Amino acid sequence: MGWGTELWDQYDNLATHTQKGIDFLERYGSFIRDRSAIEIEYAGKLRRLVKNYQPKKSKEDEENEFSSFQAFKCVLKEVADLAGQREVVAENLQLQVLQGISLLAKNLRDERKKSLNEGALLTQNLNSQIASLDRAKRNYEKAFREAEKSIDSYQKADADFNLSRAEVEKQRNNMNIRCNQSEDAKNEYANQLQKTNKLQQTHYETSLPEVFNRLQELDEKRTRGLKEFIKGAADVESAVAPIIARCLEGMVKAADSINEKEDSLKVIEKYQSGFQPPGDLPFEDLSKADSDTSNNSQNYTSTSGLNHLTAKGTTTQKLKKRVGIFGIFASNKNNLSTDGMKEDFSDLPPTQRRKKLAAKVHELQQKVSQEQAASEGLMKMKGVYEANSLLGDPRSVEEQLNESVTKLEKLRQELERYQKMLDQANSHTQHSPQANRVIQNGQRSSRHSNGSSNHDHDDHGEDHPDHDAGSLSRSASESSVQQAQNGLNINNNGSSASPESGLGTSHTSLPGSGQGSTNDQPINDEMYYEADALQPLGTCKALYPFDATSEGSIPMSEGEELLVIELDQGDGWTRVRRLCSPSGWEEGFVPTSYIESTLYA
Repeated sequence: MGWGTELWDQYDNLATHTQKGIDFLERYGSFIRDRSAIEIEYAGKLRRLVKNYQPKKSKEDEENEFSSFQAFKCVLKEVADLAGQREVVAENLQLQVLQGISLLAKNLRDERKKSLNEGALLTQNLNSQIASLDRAKRNYEKAFREAEKSIDSYQKADADFNLSRAEVEKQRNNMNIRCNQSEDAKNEYANQLQKTNKLQQTHYETSLPEVFNRLQELDEKRTRGLKEFIKGAADVESAVAPIIARCLEGMVKAADSINEKEDSLKVIEKYQSGFQPPGDLPFEDLSKADSDTSNNSQNYTSTSGLNHLTAKGTTTQKLKKRVGIFGIFASNKNNLSTDGMKEDFSDLPPTQRRKKLAAKVHELQQKVSQEQAASEGLMKMKGVYEANSLLGDPRSVEEQLNESVTKLEKLRQELERYQKMLDQANSHTQHSPQANRVIQNGQRSSRHSNGSSNHDHDDHGEDHPDHDAGSLSRSASESSVQQAQNGLNINNNGSSASPESGLGTSHTSLPGSGQGSTNDQPINDEMYYEADALQPLGTCKALYPFDATSEGSIPMSEGEELLVIELDQGDGWTRVRRLCSPSGWEEGFVPTSYIESTLYA
């Protein structure tokens, strides 16, 4: 069944139907266009979302080590890949579907116009023939009526005996003419009728059905094309489905990679300070007043609550630092690195400082390796140029080689400096925090002696960063070596200058104390110039008993009054002095959390 036979009389309806079909195809094309725009917009918003939530390298690098953060970065990467696939979908819809729809709609519109024009021409020809037939029929009808009228007139004239013979003959001739005209009109009408019937038969049985059949093929082609385009759009979506599935699998794997236990351990590693928690707070019995405290109470200012926890978890005191001996060796340098921390990281807790120093050593080792490789390459190039001067001038490489050697030497010196600091920090953990402030080369390496010992100054030609701005040397291992090299026997009991004896500055080791050495060994006064320079900053009261079990510390009993001669430098230890007798004293370190400080006004 076809349109040509079944819808032979529905030319106008078929024309309207085909027009609506092409309009519907173009509407589907608009749908694909809008969908592509939505896909592109969606992809753009996904990319903008990823960009907005991408971690900032400057501030959030420290969080990259956590598995949850790494998983989130993987999710962001997968979302970016999803955005890319949405862009692929939009591009393929435009190239494979939308362009095909536009081309097909144009072709269908042209074919429909051609078919309709042909059908209109056929209809016009048929209508013209029908119009000719109508004219021939009207002419025949008119001629027939006039012939009948002339015949009637002739019969009347022939019956009328009053008319002459000539008038009767005239009526007869008129009758014959009218009859001949009627016959000619009849023949013309018959001829036009035959033509019209034949043309009408051809029109409705052959010509017009061919036009309608072409319109049917055109509409079926449109429907078939729409079917293929819908499948094509689905195929475009299906093509990226495996990749999208892999992106989703990546998100699931990223979620499975999160380990809360490892993250907790990393938090401990990141923020662990290495300090011990403070003990219980003592009960202060105000009815028991110490005689020494009452005598000095007029010169003291209570500073209860001085100890507080900083943001980094270290125990510090909000007290004004005393730099240099009477301020003459004060230094305004901060030695801050680009990230706001000191170069030696002395402002960090011990554990964090060791990590920073180890990372710095590793970085410098890599730089040394790179610079050494570059220097070796320049040496080889220089050798090649010396062997064959045509390849280049050796003097052009010599300047670069000298710069490389100079830079390598500086890097090695810096590496050695940080390696020593790392060794000191490691030794600091192997012994105790207070063991780092002991005698080096028979002298105290205090911030009051311009921040460096003679040994460090001779090695590096510059002050150690740990000594700058009033910080003490924290090297216990180095000080132990210096003590062994000096071989001093300061204690009159024959013991070495160990920290347990008060850092070699106890009453028995001071000149003029009345208890000199039994062997009267001469002692250099320069070894003790700092002891006289360290004026008491205030007093402190022992909140808990403390047993000196590590190097450099001194024991104390609960409630004992001591003199504060050096404040906590961030390591949790305070340097104090015990008045053993009116003419002597003993110095050492005690935990800051075990005492309550009262500084002079």
